Amino acid sequence: MHQLTLVDIENIAINKQAFVIDSKTIEKVKKSFAFLEDFSSDKIIYGINTGFGPMAQFKIDEDKLNQLQYNLIRSHSSGTGHALSPEEARAVLIARANNFLQGNSGISYEVIEKINEFLAHDIAPEIFEHGGVGASGDLVQLAHLALNLIGEGYVYYKGERQKTAAVFSELNIQPLNVKLRDGLGLMNGTSCMTGIGALNIIYAKRLLDWSVATSAIINEIVESFDDSFSEGLNQVKQHKGQEIVAAKMRSMLADSKLIRSREELFADDTALQQTTFKKKIQEYYSIRCIPQILGPVADTLDFAQNILEQELNSTNDNPVVREDLGNVFHGGNFHGDYVSLEMDKVKIVATRLTMLAERQLNFLLNSKINDIFTPFLNAQTLGFNFGVQGMQFTATSTTAECQTLSNPMYVHSISNNNDNQDIVSMGTNSAVIARKVIENGFQVMAIHAMAICQAIDLLPTEKQEKLSSKGKEIYRLIRSKAPMINEDVAQFENIKAVTQLLRNTKLEL
Repeated sequence: MHQLTLVDIENIAINKQAFVIDSKTIEKVKKSFAFLEDFSSDKIIYGINTGFGPMAQFKIDEDKLNQLQYNLIRSHSSGTGHALSPEEARAVLIARANNFLQGNSGISYEVIEKINEFLAHDIAPEIFEHGGVGASGDLVQLAHLALNLIGEGYVYYKGERQKTAAVFSELNIQPLNVKLRDGLGLMNGTSCMTGIGALNIIYAKRLLDWSVATSAIINEIVESFDDSFSEGLNQVKQHKGQEIVAAKMRSMLADSKLIRSREELFADDTALQQTTFKKKIQEYYSIRCIPQILGPVADTLDFAQNILEQELNSTNDNPVVREDLGNVFHGGNFHGDYVSLEMDKVKIVATRLTMLAERQLNFLLNSKINDIFTPFLNAQTLGFNFGVQGMQFTATSTTAECQTLSNPMYVHSISNNNDNQDIVSMGTNSAVIARKVIENGFQVMAIHAMAICQAIDLLPTEKQEKLSSKGKEIYRLIRSKAPMINEDVAQFENIKAVTQLLRNTKLEL
């Protein structure tokens, strides 16, 4: 079986590496098609010689079977809204091809060859956000993919929206000649929600690492005790994610000279004589409880990755063609519940992560609670200058939007298709909304990272030098895109630049 992981999706969809298919897999796909062609010659098989959905009770004349597939593709190319990004479109192409490469779809190998041509030439099919309801698969979105493969509609090539036929002519590409059930096969699957969902997890994990890193630096800035992320504390909770987050913090802060050891307090003979402690015995929850807050985020993303990889390597269309069993099975493998539910969970934890960043930002800006910095990290004249004050409004409002968007899509089924599709997954809707939440998260994290750097700039030089080496590295990285805020200048371009930097950077913690 042709198996892919999210690492492969990242390499092919984001980094544009080649999509390589071995000869044994190709042979399996061809055998599946040959079997279906023979098997269906004297039988009624849905999607080959019948209508579709509630029209399946109508038999189609043999001389119209090929046109039936084209009619299906064209009639369902009815998407609206924004088109998927080229990166997402590539992920959809990869997901659809890999589903077929399991050899259980009875698809012609020419379909996979055409998909790979799109990948090789970096042609992005025009697929719209709004369309299928995620049962019978991503019918509308994948119809647009199929429409492009037959040389119709529009694609994105060399950064421009162009007619597919014109791009085909320029590159000497021939339109796909649809055979047997190629049209239905292309449309009847979960590849749109899976492609978007795979990228969501890739970027959500990057965002998580930024949250761990910024949280660690805040612990340095306030000179917190080390036991909140210690092995001794976190190993007794028995949650893998919590232990991993704590371990990453320990690794990042290993050479910090600002973090305090609890033993220092225990060894202080004068501590018991004091009635008020100048430095906090325990920090605020947004600083002290990082492993407990981000641990569930890590576990949820790992679980979602496992589900998405299973979906990516599944046969998720209908009917399923089992050449090895000598039969064709009708059912509902196109139903997107698995992906829909995971995307809802991903957007919830991405929102939680964003909420943590917003609270940490608030801590840094509120001099009454941090008791270290000037209000709003102002480096100039209070009242006359404003520091990071304006940026906080953006972070807070964006976080609030994430909270609203985190309401689940999975439970919002609406019956349609003459009630044939009477309970549906809304999987692509869920994936698109999750993507929006993750994008918002990077924007809030960018503002937060800029504020952290501002806080470092306001520390005495001797304390700046005591930061961990990784903390200093991250500081320099952010400062390469956004300078310290002294005089009041517009920050929107800096926020945008740092947002892109965070999104495109894989931290090694």
